[in-house]
Amino acid sequence: MDGGATTGSADRPLIDRATAASGVRRLLMLGGSLMVLAALLALLGNAYGGIALLVIFGGLAMAGLAAIFATALGFVQFTGRIAEASIAKDFLDAARTGTLILDRKGRIIYANKAYGETTGATNAAGVKTLERLLARETEASEAIYHLANLARENRSGQREFRLPRSLGPGAEPTPHWYRASVRPLVTSTGTLHAWQILDITSERKHQESSFQDLQHAIDYLDRAPAGFFATDGDLKIAYLNATLADWLGVDLVEFRPFSRSILEFVPEASQALLTAPADGADALETTAIDLDLITQSGRSLPVRLLRKPVSDDVAAPGTMRTLVLNRSGDNHAASPVEVAEARFTRFFNSSPMAIAVLDRQGRAVRSNAVFRQIFGNDAANGTAAIESSILAAGRDGFHQALGAAMEGQAGVPPVDAEIEGERPRSVRFYVSPIPNSGPDADEVVILYGVDTTEQRALEDQFAKSQKMQAIGNLAGGIAHDFNNVLTIITASVDFLLLNHRTGDPSFQDLLLIKQSANRAASLVRQLLAYSRRQTMRPKMLNLTDVVADMHLLLKRVSGDHAKLERHHARDLWPVMADIGQFEQVITNLVQNARDAMPDGGTITISTRNVVAAEVAGFGYAEMTEGDYVLAEISDTGTGMPAEVAERIFEPFFTTKDIGKGTGLGLSMVYGIVKQSGGFIFVDTRPGEGTTFRIFLPRHIPAQVTASKSDTSAVTVNAKVDLSGTASILLVEDEDHVRAGNVRALKMRGYDVHEAASGIEALEVMEELDGQIELVVSDVVMPEMDGPTLLREMRKKRPELKFIFVSGYAEDAFAKNLPEGEKFGFLAKPFSLRELAVAVKNMLDE
Repeated sequence: MDGGATTGSADRPLIDRATAASGVRRLLMLGGSLMVLAALLALLGNAYGGIALLVIFGGLAMAGLAAIFATALGFVQFTGRIAEASIAKDFLDAARTGTLILDRKGRIIYANKAYGETTGATNAAGVKTLERLLARETEASEAIYHLANLARENRSGQREFRLPRSLGPGAEPTPHWYRASVRPLVTSTGTLHAWQILDITSERKHQESSFQDLQHAIDYLDRAPAGFFATDGDLKIAYLNATLADWLGVDLVEFRPFSRSILEFVPEASQALLTAPADGADALETTAIDLDLITQSGRSLPVRLLRKPVSDDVAAPGTMRTLVLNRSGDNHAASPVEVAEARFTRFFNSSPMAIAVLDRQGRAVRSNAVFRQIFGNDAANGTAAIESSILAAGRDGFHQALGAAMEGQAGVPPVDAEIEGERPRSVRFYVSPIPNSGPDADEVVILYGVDTTEQRALEDQFAKSQKMQAIGNLAGGIAHDFNNVLTIITASVDFLLLNHRTGDPSFQDLLLIKQSANRAASLVRQLLAYSRRQTMRPKMLNLTDVVADMHLLLKRVSGDHAKLERHHARDLWPVMADIGQFEQVITNLVQNARDAMPDGGTITISTRNVVAAEVAGFGYAEMTEGDYVLAEISDTGTGMPAEVAERIFEPFFTTKDIGKGTGLGLSMVYGIVKQSGGFIFVDTRPGEGTTFRIFLPRHIPAQVTASKSDTSAVTVNAKVDLSGTASILLVEDEDHVRAGNVRALKMRGYDVHEAASGIEALEVMEELDGQIELVVSDVVMPEMDGPTLLREMRKKRPELKFIFVSGYAEDAFAKNLPEGEKFGFLAKPFSLRELAVAVKNMLDE
C-alpha cells in the first residue's frame, strides 16, 4: 500500500488541468440540475411540491446507498473509457520522454514529471514552453523556431540540437544533446499540440564511441602489412585497404566503391582464375591463387590471393573477400621449396599459353588460367575430356598426337584444331610425355595450347586480299586489251556509218554492231571498277542527301513486293566519292536485296557516323582505325551460306540463273568502294537476311585540293565546229587504233604525225623542231610509258599541251606525274567524235 502510494506520488504530473476541469464540470452540472429542480418545485407552490421534493431526495439517498453497498461487494465495476483513459494517462505520466500539451492559444494543458526533470522545472509555476525556454539559446533557437512553425500549420516534426550545458538543475556544465518534437493532437474540444523533449546525450556518446571503434578497426585494416579487397559478383571493387592501394598505385581520395574492377589489375592470361565459378563443396572454402598483379604504372607485382566467399545473408550474392600477400620481397620465413613452388605457380598462371597436365583418360589434372579461358570450366576442372571440346575435323589428329605422347614418344608434331564455342577458336597443340615416376604417376602428358585465332584470321584475310588482288590484276589486264579492241571496232563502225545513210540496207547492221560494242564497253568498265582502275570524279558528298535524292529510283528498283525504309542519323560527316559511281553502288545492292526476297520483305537503308573508338567493335580485321561514315543496306530475304558469301565479290561469280546476271554487279560495287578509300563487308545467314556495310572515310573539307583538267567531262554540243589546222602528234602502240585515230583527226583538217612508242615520239618531235602543238598519247606503252614521255617533252617544251588516252583510271598514272601537272584525259573506248571534242577543247584552252 505504501509503496503504491509513493509510486503514484512520484509519477504525478506537474500540471493536469484537463482532469481538474473535467471534475469541476461534472460537479457544476449536478449542482445546476438540483437547483433547477428545486426552483421548479418552489414555483409550483402547491401541496404536491413538498411531497415531490421528499420523494426525489429519498430516491437519491436510496440509490446512493445501494451503489455504495454494490461497489463494496464487487457487484458494480467502473470500466470502459474511464479505465482506458486512466491507463493511457498513467503511461504518459510515467514516460521518460518529457511531454507538454498546449492548446490553440499556447496555454499549458498538461506537463508530465519527465518534462520537469528534463527542463529543470520542480513545480507547476516553473513549467515553461520550449519556445520560451530555448528562445535565447543560439544552438537550439533555429530548431525550436522550425518546430513552432510546424505546430501552427498542424504538422509534425522533429529536430536534434546540442546545448553547452544541461537544462536540468545541478548538472555539470558539459555539452548535452536533445531531441525535440511536436505533433497535432485532435480531441473532441479542438486541436491541441503535443511537444516532447528527450535528453539523448548518452545515446550520442554511444554512437560516437561506436564510430570511433569503427574508425580504429578500419585504420587497423588499412595499415595492415597485407593487402585486402572485397568484390561483388561482377568483380567490382567494393573496398580496398590503403596497403593494397599503395601497392597498386590507386589514389584512395579519388577511388569510389564499385567504380573499378579488380580485373583491371590482373593480366588477361590470368583473369580466368578469378572469373571461374566455384562449385560444390569448394564454393565456401578459402582458395589460394599465385599470380602477378599489374600496378597503375605498369609494373608487375607478384602476390598470393587468399579468397573467401561471403556466406552470410547480409552480403549480396557473389561477394568475395580477398587477402593479398606481397611476394615481391624475400620471404625468410618460408622454406626454399615453398618459395620455388610459389614462383612456379605464378609463372604457370601468368603464362600466355594454355598449359595442362593430363591423365590417361585425357582429362586435366592441373591447368592454368589460359587453359580455363579457352577450353571452359568443365575441361579445366577435369570433369570433361579435352577431346570433347575439339571440333570433329581436328579430333582425329589430336587423338593420334595424344596417344603417341602417352606411349612415351618424344618430338610429337604439333596439331592444329578448332575449339567449340560461341566463336570457334583456332589452337595449335604441343604434347610431350611425362615419365611415370614418383607420386604423380597418374600425370602422363603435358599439353600446351597456343591460341592462333587472330593469326589465322589475318592469314585468311591476307590470302583473300591476295586472291582479290590477283583477280583484279587479271581483270584489269583483260579490260585493257578489250578496250583497244573495242576502240578499233567503234572507230571502224563510225567510219562506215559516215558512208551509209539511214536508208542503206547495211545501216541497221552497223548500228547493231555499235550497240554491241557499247554494251561490251559497259562490261569492261565493270571489270575496271573491280580492279580499281576506272575513271572516277570524286567530290564532297553527304550520303544522306544522295540516298534521299535516289528515293524514287530505288522505289522502282525495289519493286512492289518489297518495302523500302530509310533511317538516317543527323549531322552526317562528308565523304569524297564519285556521286554517279556511288549511286550505282546503292542501286545494285538494292536490286540484289530485292532478288533475295522472292516472297517480299523489307529493304532498309541507313546511314550514320562511326567514330574511331567504335571501329574495333565491328570485328573487321581489315579496317584501319579512323572516323567513317557507314551506309547499311539490309534485307529480310533468304540470306547466303558462308561459302557463297566468301565469293560474292569475285568477277563472274553469281548464284542467279543463266541469263539473269553477269556476276559483275557486286564486283563493281567492291571496286568502287575500294577505289573510294572505303571498305565493304557482308553479314548474312541462311534464312535471316543479308546486311551490306559500306564504310567511307570521313572527309575534312580543308583538305580539298584543286582537281586536274578534265576534257572528257565537257558537254558535247552538236553545233560546235570540231575542225582545225593544228599540228598534232599521236602516240599509240596499237597499229589499228593509231591508224583509226590518225584518220579521224585528218578528216577534221588537222596535221597529224604518228609514233608507235614514246622513244619514236621523241625522235619525231626533234625532227619537226618543236612544231607540234598537241600530243595525244596512250599511257601504257612498251619502252617508255605516257607519263615518262610527258616529263621528257616538258624539259624542252614546258607549255606543250598533252592528252592522255587510257582504259585505266586517271589516278592510276597521275600519281607518277609532278604535282600540279596539267593534262587532258580521254577514257577508252571512245568514239571519233569524242576524240575530236577532246582535241578541240585542249587546243582552245
